[in-house]
Amino acid sequence: MELRQLRYVIAIAKSGSLSKAAGQVFVAQSALSHQLAQLEEELGAPLFHRSRRGVEPTEAGRIFLAHATAILRQVEDARLAVQAAHGEPTGKVVFGIPHSVSAALALPLLQAVRERLPKVELELTEELTGNLVPQLRSGQLHLAVLFDDGLIGEFTQQPLLDERLLLISPAQAPDRPRQPAITLRTALALPLILPAAPHGVRPIIEQAARAQGLPRPNVVADISSISILRTSLLAGLGHTLLPPMPLRHELDAGLLAGVEVTPALTRRVVLCASRHLPLSAAADAVAALTAPLCRELARTGRWQGAAPVAAPD
Repeated sequence: MELRQLRYVIAIAKSGSLSKAAGQVFVAQSALSHQLAQLEEELGAPLFHRSRRGVEPTEAGRIFLAHATAILRQVEDARLAVQAAHGEPTGKVVFGIPHSVSAALALPLLQAVRERLPKVELELTEELTGNLVPQLRSGQLHLAVLFDDGLIGEFTQQPLLDERLLLISPAQAPDRPRQPAITLRTALALPLILPAAPHGVRPIIEQAARAQGLPRPNVVADISSISILRTSLLAGLGHTLLPPMPLRHELDAGLLAGVEVTPALTRRVVLCASRHLPLSAAADAVAALTAPLCRELARTGRWQGAAPVAAPD
């Protein structure tokens, strides 16, 4: 297996055509087809379905593409690390961020990287947390923000913030709690719209219910998209348990209302990286910038509902 074969596979997948891919990588189509056939023979599986409309990855092809992308990214990181050994951090950093954190962190992080790391190209990818984990594991991501649900021990972890979860309801809902705080038992019994397991806050809520000996949450809809969840709440379809930040505008406008839950539900926001793949100098620099930025966002109230985790000594 050669690096050029990995580049060929990625080009074919992106273009959906052997002829277009050949032009992109500057080889004859016959040579490209030959290299692909050799690779498929070595792997013992076809990587692409071929039809009159072009080509698309098989299941084996999708798996191989993820690894090929990660390998080539590590090769590029190695090259840039050598070049940057005596200068500023340089290169691309692919940073995974959950939907529910994006509104708080994405823009401030982009601005901070542009200001303080001008030679670093930050690529933000917004995903469900359950999708970020395999991408971080395979090296498709350099860094990812995850939640400490007890299942991220395979990664290095730098705690960033603790976010409190509120019961958030449509302001006009007849069953909306009017008191400033309610019990977890009461919250779990309401018709809830929650992210599908294992994404977002769902594991945290279910673990809290088990720890308190309470019934499972009364989930009436599994919705892992913040925008669809927001629309569903505004339509009066139920309540949710989330930190306030993803729904800040609706809460501030009085369209939604949030109340505290006791015992408190919190989630710890953690910056994670692979334990097995070395970080580039650029990724190290972005990681070093992220923690103090998050603490500042929490301290100033720009990350609503968050409390900073103390920096390590």
